[in-house]
Amino acid sequence: MTSGKFKPVPQIIMELPADEKKRLFINTIAILRKLSWTNVEQLTVLVMGSKTLQKQLVDMLNSYFIKELGSEMK
Repeated sequence: MTSGKFKPVPQIIMELPADEKKRLFINTIAILRKLSWTNVEQLTVLVMGSKTLQKQLVDMLNSYFIKELGSEMK
């Protein structure tokens, strides 16, 4: 943040090229595929109710940012 290069994660994701968004989507679905959900409301309840699932998703995002974008989430 002190270097002036800080951007919120949602902004970074929105600015990704289509192929990078697709790779991130595939990584996310690999985690969510294990769950039984039929709509976004159910998915939100499942994710918000599980610290383990939240950690898996954050870890996946952090790994993606480090490996693919050369940056880190804080």
